[in-house]
Amino acid sequence: MNDTTAAITGIHHITAIASDPQQNIDFYAGLLGLRQVKKTVNFDDPSAYHLYYGDEQGTPGSIVTFFYWPGHDARGRVGSGQTTALVFSAPPTSLEWWQQRLERHDVKVERKSRFGEEVLSFADPDAIPVEIVAVAEDNRNPWTGAGIPAEHALRGLHSAELTVAHAAHTEALLSNEMQFRLVKREGNRARFEAGSGGSGRYADVIEDSTGKRGSGGSGTIHHIAWSVPDDATELAKQTELQDSGYQVSPVMDRDYFHSIYYRERGGILFEIATATPGFAVDEPAESLGAALKLPKQFEAHRARIEELLPPVQPAKSFT
Repeated sequence: MNDTTAAITGIHHITAIASDPQQNIDFYAGLLGLRQVKKTVNFDDPSAYHLYYGDEQGTPGSIVTFFYWPGHDARGRVGSGQTTALVFSAPPTSLEWWQQRLERHDVKVERKSRFGEEVLSFADPDAIPVEIVAVAEDNRNPWTGAGIPAEHALRGLHSAELTVAHAAHTEALLSNEMQFRLVKREGNRARFEAGSGGSGRYADVIEDSTGKRGSGGSGTIHHIAWSVPDDATELAKQTELQDSGYQVSPVMDRDYFHSIYYRERGGILFEIATATPGFAVDEPAESLGAALKLPKQFEAHRARIEELLPPVQPAKSFT
């Protein structure tokens, strides 16, 4: 195993599609207590927000982001060929606290067990599946600015849930070009890990040959991004994937990281994103997410973009 093929360190972020930005802010930054670390717009559609949530600094592995596609016609369907859940980590003594908090605010929850882990399962306002997993050994520092006690606050993403009709090609990509390691199997689910392993570095491949194929739109996850430390590593991964027959995009500057994209053979859109330069590159760390930040090519059109965007407020408080 050489250094470049082992250089994916875990999850960078997961991007989903929602229908209403204020409702989304209230749920993820309010009810779930994540920090809104960036308020910007979609690179492909500056009339729509692109919001980022995570820990205090927006550390890779803590980040979930959302595009916005309003309207009934924009609804998607969760199914195979997609990342199919947002799975967070929290301390093992906190699941009862989270269950009470969610039920108090009319969110239906279900308790389950998987790979020996206790799991709290529910859905966000757009019916995107969300889970909180009890993890004893996750020592990542949580964001507590939303008023959730540190002993209960979410630590970051726990695992990526990759659902495909047939698992062989997806598992081979993870094991070979991406250099994940198989950890265990349980039923139709196989868990792989990257880097040093543990929470934030897992990929669960779920084989579902009988379910419906997913379709993109609000209420679904758009793509999963894997983290690499720097540009040189990303370029090496680009070459390795191209040499294996994957159609890989050119490097794209996303202001806060650099990205390449490719679709694995089960249909899921993968991204590889750099850990640098980070979210504090265009605003102070203490005020991340407060102001609307625009990609450089849109700055000249700020007045028109601000006119088109619906107004949003900071997340409402939950008790």
